[in-house]
Amino acid sequence: MRRLQVYQSLWSMQPHDASGEVLPLDRVAGMVADAGYAGLAIDLGAADVEVAHAVRPHLEREGLTPLIVAFPRSVESLRETLIMAQDFGAPYVNVVGQVFPLTVEGAIPIIRKWIEMSDQIGMPVHFETHRNCITNDLFATLSMLDAIPEMRLAADLSHYMVDREFKLPLAKWERDLMSRCLARADSFQGRIASRQQIQLQIDFPQHAKWVTLFQEFWLEGLADWRVRNAQGDVVFLCELGPPEYAMTGGDGREMSNRWEEALKIKAMTERIWADLGGNT
Repeated sequence: MRRLQVYQSLWSMQPHDASGEVLPLDRVAGMVADAGYAGLAIDLGAADVEVAHAVRPHLEREGLTPLIVAFPRSVESLRETLIMAQDFGAPYVNVVGQVFPLTVEGAIPIIRKWIEMSDQIGMPVHFETHRNCITNDLFATLSMLDAIPEMRLAADLSHYMVDREFKLPLAKWERDLMSRCLARADSFQGRIASRQQIQLQIDFPQHAKWVTLFQEFWLEGLADWRVRNAQGDVVFLCELGPPEYAMTGGDGREMSNRWEEALKIKAMTERIWADLGGNT
């Protein structure tokens, strides 16, 4: 059986909406579980290991699976995170590598070393398509994928929309570049971007064309994943960040409700999955 597992992000929950209220970890876990999420991602770029250990009992109480998002600043430092993730029972580690040489040739041995660590410890790694890290640039990432067949992605294409400043409609060759990322993705992330903004308000009518584009990306990615996998779980992480990812007005308050938007993205993805055949 193939299952879609939709996760929420701890980073997205602090604060979780425009009120600015930072909820205690037990309430965060309760809200996420009550909303029907399967797990909670712990972002070690926005929190530390102490927070990860503090939230763990609340996740266990609520039946939520933890996912570790790592930002290793050295090649060797990922090892400790992989071991921690294994102890937590995470399905994989989402890697946003903070070691990033200027050339693809310099990046290849680093990626290979991290994959080697992953194999040794028995904890899968997905390299997130993310700015300001080893996969910063779309073209460089595609070159790494060509050089390293075993490299798997966590596809957050919002970063590459801004990175390349793609305008609509995408040219065929531009769409094909994104498709190459989706074909190598073993997990996906939910954020909707334009060519200028990393995170759009999904209900604003002027953003509808971008919402449609990202729904098409998610459909393509999940459909391709199903072709490649006869069984197993695929994680879709809703990761709408607080300010300054979230745009704010002149009063400093967010212009939309991220908690409600995340639930809408969750519902979009679940509909796409159901249309593809659901948990079969």
